[in-house]
Parts: sequence; C-alpha cells; structure tokens
Amino acid sequence: ICNLSPINMALLSLAPSCLGLATPLRAAPPLASSRAAAVSMDYSKEELATALNPVVGYFDPLGLATADFWSQGNEATWGWLRHAEIKHGRVAMFAFVGYIAQYNGLHFGFPLSLPESPSYAAGLTPPEQWDALPLLAKAQIFTFIGFLEFWSELGMETHYMKGGRPGDYPDFPKAGVIPVTPVKVFNLYDPFGFAGKRSEEQKAKGLLAEINNGRAAMIGIMAFLAEQKIPGSVPWGPHLKPYAGEVMAPFMS
Repeated sequence: ICNLSPINMALLSLAPSCLGLATPLRAAPPLASSRAAAVSMDYSKEELATALNPVVGYFDPLGLATADFWSQGNEATWGWLRHAEIKHGRVAMFAFVGYIAQYNGLHFGFPLSLPESPSYAAGLTPPEQWDALPLLAKAQIFTFIGFLEFWSELGMETHYMKGGRPGDYPDFPKAGVIPVTPVKVFNLYDPFGFAGKRSEEQKAKGLLAEINNGRAAMIGIMAFLAEQKIPGSVPWGPHLKPYAGEVMAPFMS
C-alpha cells in the first residue's frame, strides 16, 4: 500500500502496463503470433501490449517494464505492476458505475445507518455524500478495505511477485477454519463458479477486456472528479455540479 494520491495511483496503474492508450469497452484480438500466449494467459510484455492495443503496441517511455522495485528483480516488479493495474482498474470500474448511479439519485430504499446517524441526503453529489458520512462510517469502510487487502496479500498460495498470476484473489477459508468464517464465504472473483467453466482462451480474452475497461474507468472516474472541482476541465465531458470541498483532503496534512 503506497502513500500516493489517487491521481498518482491512477497514473501509475495506467503506466505500468507499458501498453499505451487502450481501446475501452472491448479487448483487441491477440495477434496470431501470440495465440499460444493468449490461450495460456502467459503473455510477454510485448505480446500483452499488442493484444491490448495493436495500434499503439509496446510503449514504455518511463522504463517501468524493465525496472527493479525494492531490489526484488524485474520479474517481481512486473508482477507487482500488472497486479496493481488490474486491481486499480477493478476499483475504478466500481467507482465509475457507483458515481453515475449515486449522482442520478439511485440508492438503497432502506437506511444503511442507525436512526441517530445521518442517512442518505438527496441532492448531494458523490463527493458531498462522502463528506456527509460520519467518521465511524468511513472507518468501517476503510476497515473492510483493509481486510480485503490483508487477505489478498496473505491468502494466496503463490504471490504475484513470486510467479503467481496477477489479478487473482484467493479463496476465503472454508467454514469453521477460523472464527470469522462460521459459514462458507463466496469467492469474490468468481462467487458462482462461472469463470471456472470457461476455457483458457475465453479467460485470456476476458482478462484483456477487463484491463482495457479498467483503464477506461480510471480515466473516467478521475475525469468526473476533475470536472466537479474545475468545471470545464474535461473536454466534451459532462456538465457536473461544482464541488466546493477538497477531493484530496484525506491525503493532505
């Protein structure tokens, strides 16, 4: 977990793939020369770049693909960068869809807090809704996120920096293994087992689509926040209600 602002994390998540601008909403088909890699999902840097965006191809102006973070070696660094992009893309997709839903007034039809605590307030934008949450509610959210991060790092059999597959989220323990799992908890990545029935080639295509959509979502959610804070800053973007608060407040001293 790095002490970086959301903007820097978003940019870092976009950069490590070294693949240039991505085509959103659907994955570009892998080249014939990389078909074997596409089936096994064991892409080289160049193959992954071309499969995701054959127009731009391999593009690494910052040299991240050849870097060595924390003296762990390039393979470990590459695994960390790929995992970071996939994970941040997933978070951004949730944030992008959630932002649109909340901005348009879509919410649960029942209170999610105690009667004495603030509930949903109509007319507030997503950043304003966050500001209106009591400190205890924010602490619960961050505690849950912290647990997911904790388990994602310690629960996997092979870590993504040591040869494991980037983007994998480990299963939770079976019922009764530890006190916090009195019943079986669904796998967060594939709770109903649909992905397990897909072929390796289908999984590879799905991964490409996920990465491309995640990149688009990272750009999209940051564009929403930028437009609210600086109206007109996003060309051809939506006209959103200005936000008087400070988006970066949690990261400012």
